[in-house]
Amino acid sequence: MEVNPHDLIRIKGYSYLITDAQEPEWVKVALTQAPYVVVRRAPMEKGHIPIGIRGQQRHERFAAFLPQDAVTEVITPEQLVTQKQWQQSSRYYQLPVLRALDDIYEIFQFYGLVWGPVGSVGFELVSGIPTAKDTSDLDIVVRLPHFPSIETARQLVAELTRIPIRMDVQLEIPAGAVSLLEYSQGSQLILLKSVCGPKLISHPYR
Repeated sequence: MEVNPHDLIRIKGYSYLITDAQEPEWVKVALTQAPYVVVRRAPMEKGHIPIGIRGQQRHERFAAFLPQDAVTEVITPEQLVTQKQWQQSSRYYQLPVLRALDDIYEIFQFYGLVWGPVGSVGFELVSGIPTAKDTSDLDIVVRLPHFPSIETARQLVAELTRIPIRMDVQLEIPAGAVSLLEYSQGSQLILLKSVCGPKLISHPYR
C-alpha cells in the first residue's frame, strides 16, 4: 500500500491503533465522530503506517501507528482538488480559506502543478467536521518529482501573495518537503523535512 505524508486514511476503528503511550480520552471521542487519521512524515515500523489523530482543540494531537489491514480508504490532497471538494462544502461562503481555493486552483492549474489542501481545511473537507476557522491559515502541499526552478518558485510566491489569506505552501519531492517561500528566497541552505527528521540541505540552485 502506498501512502504519503498528508494523506487522510479512513480507519476501521479506534481499536486498531498501535501505540506504546496512553491515549488521551479525546482520541476515542475524535475517532468516533470522524474515523480519519493523517499520515505522518515518519518511517513505517514493521509495515505499520505512521499516523496522527487530531482533536477539536489545536493542542489535541496524538501520534500512533496503524496496520495496513485497518485501512478502508485513502484520500489524497490531490483528490480534493480534482473534485473541487471545497465548492461542495456547506461552509464555502462562510470561510475565506475555502473561497480562496478557487483562485489558488487557477494559479496552480496554469503551472500544471499537482497540489492539494491539507491541515485543518483538508481534514474538514474529508471528514465533514468543522475544524477550520475564519482566521485559519491555509496549508497546501504541492507534489513534485523534483524542485522547480527558482524563477518559477518566485513567480508562484508573487501570485499567491495577492490572495488575502495566510498560507503555508510545502513543496513535496521524494526526499521530503521544503517551504515554497524559503525555497524562493534562494538562501544557501534550506530546511528539508524528511522521514528521518528535519535537516538543512544546500539549495539546489545555489
